[in-house]
Amino acid sequence: MKLRHPEKVNNPINPIQKKPNWIRSRILDTQNYFRTREIINKKKLHTVCQEASCPNISECWSKRHATFMIMGDVCTRACSFCNVKTGKPTFLDPLEPSKIAHATKELNLKHVVITSVDRDDLKDGGADHFSKVIIETRKVNDKTTIEVLTPDFLRKGEAYKKVVNAYPDVFNHNIETVPSLYRRVRPGSRYFASVNLLKSVKEINKKIFTKSGIMLGLGETKDEVLQVMDDLLSANVDFLTIGQYLQPSVKHYPLKRYVHPDEFQKFKEIALSKGFLIVASSPLTRSSYHADEDFSVMKKLREKQSQCHLPQ
Repeated sequence: MKLRHPEKVNNPINPIQKKPNWIRSRILDTQNYFRTREIINKKKLHTVCQEASCPNISECWSKRHATFMIMGDVCTRACSFCNVKTGKPTFLDPLEPSKIAHATKELNLKHVVITSVDRDDLKDGGADHFSKVIIETRKVNDKTTIEVLTPDFLRKGEAYKKVVNAYPDVFNHNIETVPSLYRRVRPGSRYFASVNLLKSVKEINKKIFTKSGIMLGLGETKDEVLQVMDDLLSANVDFLTIGQYLQPSVKHYPLKRYVHPDEFQKFKEIALSKGFLIVASSPLTRSSYHADEDFSVMKKLREKQSQCHLPQ
């Protein structure tokens, strides 16, 4: 049997702490949950909901919401926090853009989130494939808004521009953690490369909403989290998500603590006061959790801002 995380085999065992009572998820609509799973399985698609062991899968699938993960289910990176399989990926599926487009239509999604594994093996990191998925999805679902959650396209030059030029409504790239933890948590990534990616997207097209997220409970300090907020604001990021890190297995990066919901609320208040357009902050917050509702709020807030800046 092929190991899911061969690079973690020799890691020390880090016992998983018992979850507090505020971390719970539930199935809201059993029929919709199984219908969502049926559509995804029938088209042989991958979702980050499954591959990353998202705690919200039951709730989201009950609402027929799913986050599609393109370019396979094997990642070329080996982030110590992530549960997505690592190793050597297979070829790209040329029919995937069409499959994603029609799955979006079958699920009747008003807002779709599309993410991917890292594909460092590809010359452009998969940017062209991302672009094709966006274009085909919009062709089949002309009233659906599209949010992408991309890799950092590290050392791929200006490949990311292919994604930006396909004009997604939201361009999301997660910062994940504070700079001091990058070597242990995201060894294949670079903090300021991620910040600069988000900044570059906004410089190319100010109309695209930008978004990023950070996890708590990895050993970061409050001051470090506040610095990340400032760095993201300097890159003109619109939307910040803050969630609890949940350790996938005893071989993954050790959870340092469960952060109380009150602390998440305080971070939300601080982030909003600093100038983010919208902030989602709670133990179960994830990049695509309630993404459709949040996009509607974000759009209304920007429209309100634009009206305030109209000449009198």
